[in-house]
Amino acid sequence: MTVAARRIGLEQEFFLVDEEGMPSNRADEFLQAAREVAEAEGGGPQYFAPEWVKGMIEINTPPAHTANELAREYLKNLKLALQVGRELNLRLYPLSSYPLHLTPAIRDKLNYHIQVRTVGYDRFLHAGKCTGTHLHLEVAPGTIDPRVGVSYDSTPEAREELLNIYNLATALDSALVALARACPFYEGQALGLAAHAVRYRGSSTFGWEGVYTHLQPVGGLMPYADCVESLVELQFERYYAWLEAMDKAGVERHLFFEAGGSLLETSWNPVRLNNLGTVELRNIDSNYPEVVLAAITLVYNAANRVRREGLTVRPAEGARTFELGGTHLLVPAFEYLNGELLYAAATEGVKSPAIIAYLDSILKFATQDGGEGVGYLTKLRSNLSEYQTTEAKILQEFNQSGPQLSQEKGLRLVRKACQELEEQVSFFKIEQPMEALNARTGNKENEE
Repeated sequence: MTVAARRIGLEQEFFLVDEEGMPSNRADEFLQAAREVAEAEGGGPQYFAPEWVKGMIEINTPPAHTANELAREYLKNLKLALQVGRELNLRLYPLSSYPLHLTPAIRDKLNYHIQVRTVGYDRFLHAGKCTGTHLHLEVAPGTIDPRVGVSYDSTPEAREELLNIYNLATALDSALVALARACPFYEGQALGLAAHAVRYRGSSTFGWEGVYTHLQPVGGLMPYADCVESLVELQFERYYAWLEAMDKAGVERHLFFEAGGSLLETSWNPVRLNNLGTVELRNIDSNYPEVVLAAITLVYNAANRVRREGLTVRPAEGARTFELGGTHLLVPAFEYLNGELLYAAATEGVKSPAIIAYLDSILKFATQDGGEGVGYLTKLRSNLSEYQTTEAKILQEFNQSGPQLSQEKGLRLVRKACQELEEQVSFFKIEQPMEALNARTGNKENEE
């Protein structure tokens, strides 16, 4: 397989709701119906998957060779899911958090029980109240080894490619958090923060109470790697941090192994090595297709350029943006990326001058050589100071009159989001979705 043939894949999580917008725990019924339809139409039933709670489902794609191909597979499966939902009087709510109070119903599986006991029931429930979009960037076959992280039987070129893609994915973290902010409400309250990032990864530094607040090696952003050995060390550091957390919580280690636990199975980080042979980016809010397609385009084009030009991606002390120097792509130092920049992404977001400068440099890097969907990203870059996230647009319409979002407003928000999802799936024709994306303005504020 040549570098040019590397593939990309996608997973997106959705809440299931009824016609009124109330949460539904009918995931198993929905998934059975979706798989039957997919099989009857010659598709892949495996692309409709359960989540650890019964009110959430996941829609996946097969690996694709181009952004346009991935977009087609994504929209095809999403269209099928919407069709099945209509037949069952269910709708897919696409945003990153359900805006009202939610009590997730947990599936009875050993690996979920282990996580609940280790993290703590109340804390782990945040994972059932957030949904995300995950992108997978393929590396050379056999490079990722589930036993040791990186296979030392792989070629030096394959290991260097993995290192650069991992570092690139890490450097994109705050950009994807800021651009994809979806639902401003969490348990009925407007947090003024990127709820998915805050409640899932958490941070003791910033006082964010989330699933992995006190387990950052397991669920927070891990540092860049300056060599393959340090990348391997990061995998084992996380692995032992999880086993020690189990010990502290009184969870027997043998249960982890009985549930199929392994080195790479202890990672819920925003960027991780996946058993599938990919670098997985897990930091994108679940959102509307326009935002998902933009994220696909941005990540795909940036990764392709790194591979095509043989760029070495490394952090540079004092760097605040992406800076290209010869064969080196210099990216923000980790302390800044996971500190000041992450805080800005989760608070001010795209209104932060630091985020705007950082995003501008990324968009410039990803669009300089053209490619699929670049028209949209170019317009986005030119209007970056005016760009409105999905979250900001919702806040304009659903202003709170008090500390709590009313049930009536919350349900109206859910129904409106479901309707927007359905309309966007109809707008983005499956044949040429990137052409349709380029037709969008890249500026939500003026798109009424």
